[in-house]
Amino acid sequence: MRICKGKTKDAGFSPEESLDTLFQGKLKVVQRKAGYRFSIDALLLAHFVKLKGREKIVDLGTGNGIIPLVLAFLHPAVHVVGLELQEEMVERALRSARMNRLHKRAEIISGDVRSVKELFPPQSFDVAVCNPPYRRSESGRINPDAEKRLARHEIKGQLADFIQAGSYLLPRGGRMALVYPASRMADLLQAMRQAAIEPKRLRLVHSFEGTAATLVLVEGIKGGGIELKILPPLVIYANERKYTPEVKSMLGL
Repeated sequence: MRICKGKTKDAGFSPEESLDTLFQGKLKVVQRKAGYRFSIDALLLAHFVKLKGREKIVDLGTGNGIIPLVLAFLHPAVHVVGLELQEEMVERALRSARMNRLHKRAEIISGDVRSVKELFPPQSFDVAVCNPPYRRSESGRINPDAEKRLARHEIKGQLADFIQAGSYLLPRGGRMALVYPASRMADLLQAMRQAAIEPKRLRLVHSFEGTAATLVLVEGIKGGGIELKILPPLVIYANERKYTPEVKSMLGL
């Protein structure tokens, strides 16, 4: 799925980097031109998760830090910690946070979700969000670019690793929200239940009305009761690949 982003030039950035903007230029994100770049998936997740007041949130596998940046931008009272394995992406996320003057509430930490117990005490956060790698380590074409390879394939952490990390970091009643391919929804729901994260809200995402779902957004509660609410579908594009009014609103267009 494409996303409409503006681009600017700045002498302080490497020729290999771009400075992309969201919300009509109000939020800036540093990315590597040929590396892993955020897509609309992350923005849909940032709008899907429900936040309450001064909550502390962790984004597992934050990449370039797009979800912490968006959440801190949209919710002035929250504090978001992004955890990322790849050092170069951590450095870019830190620069973006400082550039947007969000660094006090959008904190970026280098670390592996598989070693989360060495990084944080249990029940450290109110909410966990995650846009995990979508592809199994052995499936599809493996990208030669290391940044893209690790972000897209379960090479340095499988789906269960991310969800188990979220469960460890949440107290009973804490919430975890994820975005994942609709084709792997059964894997996602099973992994959530195995980690004591009971799915409570689910929304399917379609590129166009009347087409098969491509993504699923799910929010679960740690230790929650069995009852899943299916929300109306979310459609990305109207005719001629223009964003629907709901998505335009999310993007601040």
